[in-house]
Order: sequence, then C-alpha cells, then structure tokens
Amino acid sequence: MAQTPAKQVHEQGQAWLGYINQTRISDKFSLWLDLHARRTDLFDRWATTIIRPGITYHFPHNINFTAGYAYVSHYPAAGLNTVRPEHRPWQQVSWTRRAKHIQMQQWVRFEQRFNRKIANDELQEGYNFNYRFRYLLSVLLPIKKEFIEPNSVFFVFNDEIHINAGKQITYNYFDQNRFFLGFGYQFTKSLNAQLGYMNLFQQLPAGNRYNNNHTIRLFIFNNIDLRKKNS
Repeated sequence: MAQTPAKQVHEQGQAWLGYINQTRISDKFSLWLDLHARRTDLFDRWATTIIRPGITYHFPHNINFTAGYAYVSHYPAAGLNTVRPEHRPWQQVSWTRRAKHIQMQQWVRFEQRFNRKIANDELQEGYNFNYRFRYLLSVLLPIKKEFIEPNSVFFVFNDEIHINAGKQITYNYFDQNRFFLGFGYQFTKSLNAQLGYMNLFQQLPAGNRYNNNHTIRLFIFNNIDLRKKNS
C-alpha cells in the first residue's frame, strides 16, 4: 500500500509593503490601484511585486463591484535568476459597514491566473492557468473614540482565505490563509496606515508541502474624492 508523503512545513520570515488607493471620480465610479513589494528569507531577497489597477462601480448600501488586471512578478528561490511573470484579471464584490465602535468590510474576489511556464531557470512558451477564489473579512475597532476619525488609533483584524480551482489544480485546492492582527493610525479623513503581524499558511502544489510565513505587514490606504473639485 502506498504511503502518504509526510507533511513538510517550511518556516519563513517576510516583510510586506502595500499601497492601496481608491479615487472617486463620480457618484457611480472610482479608480482602484494597489501596489505591493514583498521580501522573504528574513527579508534578504525579493519574493513578489504586484501592480493591480481596476475600476469600481458603486451600488447603493455600500456595495461595490470592481474589475481589473494585475501584473505580478514572482522572484526565484535563492540560487536561481529567472523572474516569473503572472497576468491576473480579477473581479470583486465588496461590502462595507461603518457604525459606532466598529468598521467592517467583506469581499469576495475571483481571479484568473496566467502563470508563465518555467523550467531549468528559464521562461518557456505558454502559461499555466487556474482560477482562485478569495474571501476577506476585515474589522477595524477605534481605540478611545466612537468612530475612526483623523488623528485616531484603531485596532485591525482581518482574515482572508484563498481557494484554487481549475484543471491544473490537483493537490492544493486550498491555497492559503492570511491572518492579520495590528494597529492603524488615521492621519486624515482619506489616509491611514496599518502595521502588524500576519501569518500566511500556504499549501504548495505538491500537496504535502507548506509554507508558514511570519510576516511584518505595513499597508497604506489612501481614498481620494475628486467629486469635491467639481462641486
């Protein structure tokens, strides 16, 4: 009888820096842009960079639909040289609730991932393709104030699960889970920073291999409203 391969977990230290911008251009539409730079192996080398623009349509009751495209660069493991590109169209439905002592956001994101084929540290012709579904729950709690407002501190919790799908997915339908705890500071009505610890637990394509990433994460959120200039 064949034995199930032993579970292997690789511990890593990472640092993530992200900038997330939403620019409101009308009552119905806004532009989306998020940029990410990630370091790994105790911050010694690059892991990933992402450029992800999109456009959002605003429905009533704080429900939004966003569609866009991401260009992702996956940097190689130590000792290798070839950066693997990924093209990633994506769509997202999000819902936000703001109330006394709490701010909550949920989203469901659907991604179509075209990963360039690579072998022997060289890019090959064609792409590997799969779908990925993501669900995020984010909770922000103001500290010492009833609402999150300029010059205030708040507590941040979020958790995001990723699920793979597609013909080329065999062993890792579960992709990863990202659990984050930290604090934020609201500089102005439109700008805040969130810093904390994220645990990213990821199953690799082999099925029995996992990455457990202990991550310092700093995200800058910037919401700009251009409608004011036209009023």
